[in-house]
Amino acid sequence: MQDLYKNRYSVFIIAIIIVFSIFIVKIGSLQLGDNSYEEKAVNNALNKITLYPARSVIFDRNGKIIVKNYAIYDLYIFPKDFDQINTPFMCSVLEIDTAKFNTLFTDAILRSKKRQKNNAFNKSALFYSNLTIKQYTVIRENLFRLKGLFIEPRSDRSYEIVGGAHALGYLGEASESLLKTDAYYQPGDLVGITGIEKYYELWMRGVKGIKTVWQDRTYKERGLVKDDSFNFPAQSGPNVISTLDIELQKFAELLLSGKRGSVVAIEPNSGEVLAFVNKPDFNPNDLIGQNRGKSFRSMLIDPKKPLYNRAVKGVYPPGSTIKTVLALIGLQEGVIEPSSTYGCSGGYRMGSIVVGCHPHGGPLDVVGSIRISCNSYYCNLFRNIIDNPKYNDVKIGYAQLEKHWRSFGLGSPTGIDLLGESGGNIPTVGQLNRRHGDRWRSSMIVSLGIGQGEILLTPLQLANIAGILANRGYYISPHLVKNIEGVKDADWIRKYRTKHYTTIDKVHFETVVQGMSEVFKPGGTAWGTGITDIEICGKTGTAQNTHGKDHSLFIAFAPKDNPKIAIAVIIENGGFGATYAAPIANLLIERYLNPGKPSSKTAMETRMLTTVLEH
Repeated sequence: MQDLYKNRYSVFIIAIIIVFSIFIVKIGSLQLGDNSYEEKAVNNALNKITLYPARSVIFDRNGKIIVKNYAIYDLYIFPKDFDQINTPFMCSVLEIDTAKFNTLFTDAILRSKKRQKNNAFNKSALFYSNLTIKQYTVIRENLFRLKGLFIEPRSDRSYEIVGGAHALGYLGEASESLLKTDAYYQPGDLVGITGIEKYYELWMRGVKGIKTVWQDRTYKERGLVKDDSFNFPAQSGPNVISTLDIELQKFAELLLSGKRGSVVAIEPNSGEVLAFVNKPDFNPNDLIGQNRGKSFRSMLIDPKKPLYNRAVKGVYPPGSTIKTVLALIGLQEGVIEPSSTYGCSGGYRMGSIVVGCHPHGGPLDVVGSIRISCNSYYCNLFRNIIDNPKYNDVKIGYAQLEKHWRSFGLGSPTGIDLLGESGGNIPTVGQLNRRHGDRWRSSMIVSLGIGQGEILLTPLQLANIAGILANRGYYISPHLVKNIEGVKDADWIRKYRTKHYTTIDKVHFETVVQGMSEVFKPGGTAWGTGITDIEICGKTGTAQNTHGKDHSLFIAFAPKDNPKIAIAVIIENGGFGATYAAPIANLLIERYLNPGKPSSKTAMETRMLTTVLEH
């Protein structure tokens, strides 16, 4: 029995030793190895505050500021202190009701959780963005008794012009999808939504900084953490030099006031866009600050569609402007020579097919056909191109014509530095088969020869055609940004330096250019709209519109030799090309080439500035 007690005593002593050993080891590990409690304590005493960089300032090609920044102030909250916030006071200051206050708080909780994933020390979240001056002043004066609230500055945009919104773009809050895919952004951050602001977002947003501060249990700042690894300054976005000429842009905006349409002007030898105008449009300053959301919703349901970017998304029949390209293709294919003529007896007739034409003398050669814009000439030329005996098959002939058209950048996006560009439509053989049946003939699609039927182009593509004609055979993809300071050898820079050549030999361009220069001579379709001391080369177009009056179109470049500007103008429901599109284009050419001088066409200018077509 004595041995039994002795054995139990030994077991008891051993158990006590083991328990104490485990306890000692645990204490040692907590003291020497596990610092999670220390980290938790430190985390509770630290707050990482995001320092927002200023976005890039945007300049025009002559160094004038177009878009700049201004300071705004956001209200942040530590959600755990919600119960201690003076709700009635905050509702009064922010001019909201309790339900709205609670909604803002719920959103703040979600933001706080998302922020902590990428920012371990930051338990605060955006509560209310863009305080008014009055709100900012009152809250700042009362911060000492508003536990869990603090104010942080950042910047919003200010636009120096009331137009150009479709080129410049605007900002909006980062979407949920963006927050998931790019850790740079936090809920409430502003990001480029359209235009230059969107396309160059990664450069223009700059680099955020961090300021880490000690805070007491009431979350009041008690000093900066003196460790460079916890603090680094924000880096502003680099200056962006756009290609736009702000004065030309403003004048184009005025000329299109009261009208529906688009103007795109390009420097031919560089592809730089000089003016980019859509009407109706909107003032980009309406999409900043507290009214951003309300203004956007209003524009979204506006029947005039001010958000619609006609210059790159609107597609139109090119009308007679396409005759310049068809003449070049005919010369390249050898079905005509510069002296080749076709007769016209009031239009083109082939069985039941009739394409009318305005009265004029004839027969006409290539130069005359462009000057007069003879429909019969181009119906005959179109058929001869695709019925060319050397192809012995109308579909092969048409495929060759399509290849030439596409070499002008038609039927696909030009590659401009904007998102959502339409490629227009150059019908393929497959499309024509589906539309007209498998056994179609050239006579059935002859309207393509005068820019009607299935062919559709954007205003930008038409401006690009004008640039190709100015360059006698090549283009550089149009673009809206000339330079980003400090950025070198980027893919986008190389893209906008590359020449794209058409399938047309340079020798053929002089004939067509000569015809375009005679458009302004007596009998030409734009007679009376030219500028006396500038040799402009242009082509009018009148595009049939199934929804109303025809559209007025015009493409041009100037001067004839060593061109400095190429342009396309479309005025919806404007009628003949010479009625509105040609005068507007020529006034813009004059303003660009003769800056600071009064117009030589004051009556024409007054008529364009005062005419209202939009309803």
